[in-house]
Amino acid sequence: MKTKELIVPLYLNEHGAADSPDGLTPCAQPDAAELALDCDRAGADALLVFDLSQGDSAHDAVIGQIRQITRAVDIPVYGGGNIRRAEDVKKLLYAGCRRVFLNYAKESNAALTKEVSERFGREKILACVSGAAELEAAKQQEPWLGGLVLLHSQDTENIAFSDCPDAWELYVHCPAGQAGLTLSCGRVSGVFADEFRNADFPLMEQKHRLREAGIPVNTFEPDLSWEQVKTGADGLLPVVVQDYRTLEVLMVAYMNREAFEATVRSGRMTYWSRSRQELWVKGLTSGHFQYVKELRIDCDNDTLLAKVAQVGAACHTGNRSCFYRTVLKKEYDETNPIRVFEDVFAVILDRRLHPKEGSYTNYLFDKGIDKILKKVGEEATEIVIAAKNPDPEEIKYEISDFLYHVMVLMAERGVSWEDITEELARR
Repeated sequence: MKTKELIVPLYLNEHGAADSPDGLTPCAQPDAAELALDCDRAGADALLVFDLSQGDSAHDAVIGQIRQITRAVDIPVYGGGNIRRAEDVKKLLYAGCRRVFLNYAKESNAALTKEVSERFGREKILACVSGAAELEAAKQQEPWLGGLVLLHSQDTENIAFSDCPDAWELYVHCPAGQAGLTLSCGRVSGVFADEFRNADFPLMEQKHRLREAGIPVNTFEPDLSWEQVKTGADGLLPVVVQDYRTLEVLMVAYMNREAFEATVRSGRMTYWSRSRQELWVKGLTSGHFQYVKELRIDCDNDTLLAKVAQVGAACHTGNRSCFYRTVLKKEYDETNPIRVFEDVFAVILDRRLHPKEGSYTNYLFDKGIDKILKKVGEEATEIVIAAKNPDPEEIKYEISDFLYHVMVLMAERGVSWEDITEELARR
């Protein structure tokens, strides 16, 4: 059964996040990317971003904020607002939005539906409506729409969701207190409420209450019970904690049943402090919370591996990892692809910031974008030629040359490996 989504709406203008759809009052957290990340950590399933800007320059500023949001969060982002042409839809998709909604209060947006649907795919295009007339207009575009964003208003309260096409995903605006009632309708895929944006709103608790009421929502549901794990004589289970992106080992701690169940329910790593003999929510005093991404058990069921999103430092010393001291090391070549790409890219970025005499990288930066593009093209051609040669060594050499020049291009145009991997992951 497909889970239903609790979605946080974000209202953006060129100055940052606003508190309401009119865009007049700044949000308590105006930094859009930080606000989005807070919502992701709190348990939101998606973000619905409304561009409230007016004019091209303000629109571009909001697109920049959306790009920062999609880089910061792991959950899907649906975006719309200030769309005047198909190019604006492309900008939102290229900024990382999973879907784009068209404002059907504007006839010009409705008229774009077929064009953008055929160009980018029906599943990526939603209609945003706030009245029965707009809904009827959306139904006329059914073959080119993947879903509907239904804004709450008196005119939409009596709309029967069953009247909407079966293939549509329906996202409905409602007060947080009505989320359960709205989601209980089988046709509704998700709800969005302004209250979800409040840092004090217990989003994970809301999800657990909905699940207990029989509504399928995305909560942490472990595949094994505490009875299945093997603890030590003290009733504790060791937990190895790892950064979910870099796979760096951050720390080792311990859980008892209560800590395990609190972690599952809250989505924040909770341990049992052996020194204080009490439950310990990591980051409660320092702000360096650990948000659960994945929990794994070893082959003997006696050690847990936690992959987490770490805020700040994991170690009480202020170091990112508790394992910051080397006891013994044998020299070796780093071959982890992630580390190699990041390390080489870091050197290229450093050359750009701190030019070094005689550096080929700096030569390329000095010559500018046309020279860099010429080299990328030349190296791509070299790969084609090498591929005709049965010797794989030549291909490896040419691909390495190509990737280096692509990284120079990435640095020149402000694109990171994280941007690339996130884009590939979305495909």
